[in-house]
Amino acid sequence: MAHQSETMNAIVIRQYGGLDVLQYERVHRPVPGQDEILVRIDSIGTNPVDYKTRMGRGTAGRLGANPFPLILGWDIAGVVEYAPVNSRFAVGDPVYGLIGFPQVGGAYAEYAVAHPDELARAPRSIDLAAAAAVPLVALTVWQAMIEAGQLRAQERVLIHAAAGGVGHIAVQMAKWRGAHVVGTASGNNADYLKRLGVDEVVDYQQTPFEDVVSDMDMVFDAVGGDTLERSFGVLKPGGRLITITSQPSQEKAAAFGVKAQHVLVHPSGEQLDQITALIDAGVLKPTIQQQLPLSEAREAHRLLETRRVRGKIVLKT
Repeated sequence: MAHQSETMNAIVIRQYGGLDVLQYERVHRPVPGQDEILVRIDSIGTNPVDYKTRMGRGTAGRLGANPFPLILGWDIAGVVEYAPVNSRFAVGDPVYGLIGFPQVGGAYAEYAVAHPDELARAPRSIDLAAAAAVPLVALTVWQAMIEAGQLRAQERVLIHAAAGGVGHIAVQMAKWRGAHVVGTASGNNADYLKRLGVDEVVDYQQTPFEDVVSDMDMVFDAVGGDTLERSFGVLKPGGRLITITSQPSQEKAAAFGVKAQHVLVHPSGEQLDQITALIDAGVLKPTIQQQLPLSEAREAHRLLETRRVRGKIVLKT
């Protein structure tokens, strides 16, 4: 069991704000509770919710009035340092997971504690850096598109921001389900999306998607705002709009004769086990645009804020 006096490197914030609030510091290593796992972190997956939370948006409202000092991040891959005797994990096991979400995750660090239910054994076919890129985005797609949306073979699905962190996994999962996939992206991502299996790419910078897309069984939205509002009209009657951004208008859904649902991801080691099987079968492959050392978290956030990341940015401890 780790002792309170042991320390680790971490990225800490003491207030909400810009990139400069991210501080690389020595802090106390977390101590696992009776039923918790201590993970020695190899890599951390970054997500837009990280910088939104840093700014006081995102999940910040769920963190309480004064969560500081706060260690951001939720996606980890690493090795079990301590596990309770009755756990399904043992010391030395490579694991990955979405931890603590939507409360404090504490992932931007060399160690983190997790509940066993949040973790799964890491895929054997990819390294831990690639594994760290998977949990939040793959669980989001699984829970939104597969569970809530019930996407089926031969259905037509429009995936917004198809080259992004969530989008590029959504494309691969939709193809696994046997769907016909239309993806919106900037033109420079067209060839990349074709390689992922997208059947039709719409360059949203050149063409309003609603001018060329219609009769969809499902829209999967990770953009929100105006994009979400314009998506109702491209669905066939009875179609499903699944968004991960904000609560969609039920009045608008009724007017268009469609279903609209918001899904907030939750941790699930059990679902990650199924995702692991898809990765090891070659069905899912995360794209890593860049790996950076943990100390360069500010650069990771700067890149995320451009909203031009292809796939994921990963921090290495």
